[in-house]
Amino acid sequence: MNRQESAETIALKALTWLVTQPEELASFLNASGAAVGDLATLAGDASFLGAVLDFLLEQDARVIAFCDNETLPYAAPMQARLALPGGQLTHWT
Repeated sequence: MNRQESAETIALKALTWLVTQPEELASFLNASGAAVGDLATLAGDASFLGAVLDFLLEQDARVIAFCDNETLPYAAPMQARLALPGGQLTHWT
């Protein structure tokens, strides 16, 4: 499995976790403009998966809850985000 595939797997786990968190899911859907019925289709889009991780990474409490649930290191979502479209660090020098 390559780096992007591993990142997509973590993002899919994050999306699955969000679906089990009604308040967080409502916030995500509101922020992303997605509808519950669209999630299955959007889950195949690497850019959308990046948006899932962006949302997760907005709050430490989300990262901690997700990572504890999945027994992942707390750095895993950020590392996964860097491997998905739009997640590359910008160097301004």
